[in-house]
Amino acid sequence: MAMWALLSGLRGDLTVYAAVQAELRRQRVDTLFVLGDLIGPEREANALLERLQQPRRGDLQPHCIYGWWEEQLLAERGFRGERRADALRQSGGEAAVAALLQAVDPGHMAWLASLQFGFVELDCALLHGSSTDVGDSLTADTAPLQLLDRLTRMEANRLFTARSGEQFCVELCGGGIESRLRDLEGERQQHQSVPSRKVIGVGSGLHYTLYDPGSDHIAFRRAGGPIHATGRGFV
Repeated sequence: MAMWALLSGLRGDLTVYAAVQAELRRQRVDTLFVLGDLIGPEREANALLERLQQPRRGDLQPHCIYGWWEEQLLAERGFRGERRADALRQSGGEAAVAALLQAVDPGHMAWLASLQFGFVELDCALLHGSSTDVGDSLTADTAPLQLLDRLTRMEANRLFTARSGEQFCVELCGGGIESRLRDLEGERQQHQSVPSRKVIGVGSGLHYTLYDPGSDHIAFRRAGGPIHATGRGFV
């Protein structure tokens, strides 16, 4: 089974995307997932959006979902009902909202609005944030029970996330949850088995992740050279 490549956080940077695509051509990668934050307020994103929609010869076909920045733009442009980019307005002010609107031509809005929240492939959930919200930022320091909650909501054994921008792999080792239940028949103890599961941060920009679904092998990369990942396990 061929490998996947997962990246995020391009924020309109076509140069970064081109560098990652050039590197992927030299590797045994079959499928490319872009987990949101295609756009941002820092630069015009139109050239990148055009290449994502119309790949060049030799490019891997990108499978894209929307991220936090797309959600803010879609809300402000009226694609989310009465909602507006309140989270961005609160964190960056009107200047950030104006810059984001300026970064994307209206002609790309229909395509951005068509993007899905996430993908489920095999036993893997591929999301920008988590199963609860596109803005949910999971890291290597997120509490194990919170990570388990995000996994079980998707009924997945592997959750790939991008919101934090970090590269990490946290393994929740097989174990169980003990609980006590009290009802009219009295009190009894219950044991719920928890299979081994992983939450993987795919990185941002030049930092991307390779995953082999057949072997469950994860490799963190930076376009131009490999980097080391951080991770931790729980029992």
